[in-house]
Amino acid sequence: MAARAPVLRPHLHADASDAFARIDWTRPWLAPLVERGRRWQSAALAGYAPYLGTLNDDARLAALATGRGQPLAFIAQDDLPAGASYEGHIAATGCVPTRHNLHDFFNGSMWLQYPRIKAALNARQAAEIGLHGIGATRGSLRDALTLFDENAVLFVSADPALTDALRRFDWHALFQARRDAWGQSCEARIFGHALLEKLVAPYKACTGHAWIVDVSPDYFSCSDHERRSVLDEAVSARLLSESPTSRHFTPLPVLGVPGWWAQNESPSFYDDTSVFRSGRRGRSSGAIDPPC
Repeated sequence: MAARAPVLRPHLHADASDAFARIDWTRPWLAPLVERGRRWQSAALAGYAPYLGTLNDDARLAALATGRGQPLAFIAQDDLPAGASYEGHIAATGCVPTRHNLHDFFNGSMWLQYPRIKAALNARQAAEIGLHGIGATRGSLRDALTLFDENAVLFVSADPALTDALRRFDWHALFQARRDAWGQSCEARIFGHALLEKLVAPYKACTGHAWIVDVSPDYFSCSDHERRSVLDEAVSARLLSESPTSRHFTPLPVLGVPGWWAQNESPSFYDDTSVFRSGRRGRSSGAIDPPC
């Protein structure tokens, strides 16, 4: 008798198909993901097995690897061995336990979009787990790495005045007075997969944690693919060489980004101080030059 194929338990709510169907690829923050994302969405709607198969086909074509050089693959959540840590298993085997839900859908998309950043995050997490084990708390380094993984927005800037405005929470300067600078001297790229999941149903107070990346002006003449490559290399190098803390991040209300939400065309949109709060931050980062 032929062996039966394993049953894939999807780890999703009854309305999971509706959740995948609600992804709106016209949202500006999803533009970098749309080509691959539409295929993944179709596969996810078809079922758990087709979904994992599509992710693995793309991972093989891209020849991706984890921080320890293991070929990247996506496995069913139930294939994570009992007692194994999620990050440790990825580092040791290259296999990413993946549920059939929106959260892991966007996590997988980041492995394909920014493979070096994801590998760096995993390498740091796995190293910390190897040193300290799994305890009741993660510790400050793992907390910062998790915050990046789940909620980071890459704020890319070639203008120190814009970077300073973000750090000072000067929303008028950042979003209104210098509105024309967006796409020319600065941009925001969402990395955090939990943040992307939230933005399937956007709301005004949805806030990311901005990780500032200073670039030269030539960056903005590059193609989207070239920009992502620049960011992937630069940010992953920082994550491996530095020990990030919560002080590396600055809150960024993402629907305030010009061009991302129709309502922010009105200046009064930014008058809501429950969302666009005052505050201060101060942290430097080195400028990088693009290869294009």
